[in-house]
Amino acid sequence: MKVPLLDLQAQYATIKDEVRAAVDSVFESQRFVLGTHVAALEGEIAKLCDAPYAVGVASGTDALLLSLKALGVGPGDSVVTVPFTFFATAGTIVNLGARPLFVDIERAGFEMDPESLASFFERECAFDKKTQRTIHKPSDTTVKAIVPVHLYGQCVNMDEILAIARRFSLPVVEDACQAIGATYKGRCAGALGDLGCFSFFPSKNLGGAGDGGMVITSDSRLAERVRLLRTHGSHPKYYHSIVGYNSRLDELQAAVLRVKLPHLAQWSKSRGENAARYNDDFKAAGLLSFITPPSILPDRSHIFHQYVIRCAKRDELQQWLKDAGIGTEIYYPVSLHEQECFRYLGYAAENLPESHAASKETLALPIYPELDDAQRRYVVDSIAAFYRDRVKGVRA
Repeated sequence: MKVPLLDLQAQYATIKDEVRAAVDSVFESQRFVLGTHVAALEGEIAKLCDAPYAVGVASGTDALLLSLKALGVGPGDSVVTVPFTFFATAGTIVNLGARPLFVDIERAGFEMDPESLASFFERECAFDKKTQRTIHKPSDTTVKAIVPVHLYGQCVNMDEILAIARRFSLPVVEDACQAIGATYKGRCAGALGDLGCFSFFPSKNLGGAGDGGMVITSDSRLAERVRLLRTHGSHPKYYHSIVGYNSRLDELQAAVLRVKLPHLAQWSKSRGENAARYNDDFKAAGLLSFITPPSILPDRSHIFHQYVIRCAKRDELQQWLKDAGIGTEIYYPVSLHEQECFRYLGYAAENLPESHAASKETLALPIYPELDDAQRRYVVDSIAAFYRDRVKGVRA
């Protein structure tokens, strides 16, 4: 049996006619940039997240970049985030000329650890009441924002993060690129901080036919700033108040995403059901001594963009599953604070132990909505066979 990590062909087969009709409508209109589909999708995403404003941009990376730029992040500044995340979270900070400052994650959910964040500010920062600025003393930079990451489809403990941010008068930009539709205390990911960023990369729960992204906010000034930034700082056309970027969501992508959006809740529900079945199967197989399934933390829903386990002998297990025809992925094999390009920041692996441990112990298993019972059982049986081959006490 072959079990891919993700099967987008199976998804496409169920909506093929709708997608093709939507794409055809764009070609018939010959309106490819910032057309009616983009405007409609912005309204639909804003409604989904209960946010007043949504701005379509070219990618999730650009959603982060333009959000930070809208807040005035630039040379001489710094932004606090986590190192256990996709590269763009920190890469956008550097591309604005600023410095990423890393705090550790919680072990249970892989999210920004509020205690680590609080300790970081107490240990390394000072608030200047006169200038209303927070200074990172070791780098002599002005801290401009905090970027928590809702990793794998589950929200950060936002109450505690926001309380710390308010204490230091800092805005919060949510990297919700993996968490569209997830909730924290009944509120949607992305709508909890000052700005929220989504990615529509094809592998996301709501994925397009290429790159795409969205910024949501309840601040009209920030929304307008992002709109300006996505079109070279131009409004009206050919009149530039600021220097911006070319970062517009394609009309074709918006049309495809509008077809998919009504299915999002059911797809995420199916992912959750597959996760629950995995959990039951792993327990029944006596595997919980060797793997730790993902946790759903208090006050949160989980959309299971990824189903990520901690496991013993991770690299060997991945090769075993590959040989069995099962797709897996390591998100992420090197924590950002250990990446070569960030060596100048001066972090050692042990400075952020939970991020380092996660990079060595985690493995993503197939969790897509169309995964059937036979495929899931094959994954579980293959994992059981791996540990049975190496460790006594695993049931068949």
